Amino acid sequence: MSDAANARLAPIPKQRWGERERAALERGFPGASSTFLSGAPDAPPIPNVLGTLMHHPGLAGPFFAYNRVLLQEPALGHRLRELLVLRVAWRTRAAYEWVQHARLAASLGLTPEEITAAGRGDAGAAWTALEADLLAAADELLDAHCIADGTWTRLAARLDERQLVELVFTVGTYAGLAMAFNSFGLELDPGLELPAGVPLP
Repeated sequence: MSDAANARLAPIPKQRWGERERAALERGFPGASSTFLSGAPDAPPIPNVLGTLMHHPGLAGPFFAYNRVLLQEPALGHRLRELLVLRVAWRTRAAYEWVQHARLAASLGLTPEEITAAGRGDAGAAWTALEADLLAAADELLDAHCIADGTWTRLAARLDERQLVELVFTVGTYAGLAMAFNSFGLELDPGLELPAGVPLP
């Protein structure tokens, strides 16, 4: 799963990036150009997701800026966001999204059991009432494209309006990314591995 040459839409190598690609990267990752595009022998490779989205830098730049809010300034908090993304990634069988966010979730302190349970929708896991309702909301959005009345009522009693908006946009955004990753045949980056004890979807 690590050979980007097998992708339907191959990442654009950084040697072919011009000013539009650099500007797009900076929209969401300020300072990243100096890291990835320095030309130094030890400069890290461009992740496949960034290289692939650079087929459309005019779209990629604004998207990176938008997604940066969900990743770095989540109104829901990082743990709750990751529970939603993990559920979406598992349900959509988006391997790249799942591996990236399983790793991120683990770095935030989620256990392998929690990560797996979030993906599988394990009702027997030791979720708080809010966490269980968020996972239910993710399923309802994926299945019916709307949060059910009962789930919404319970969530609205615990979340503010900004968090409710972000909930829907988080599920929708990562479902859209899953569609893109699956359709493009996005391959895992070399060395990108799941945390121990976490399965692939």
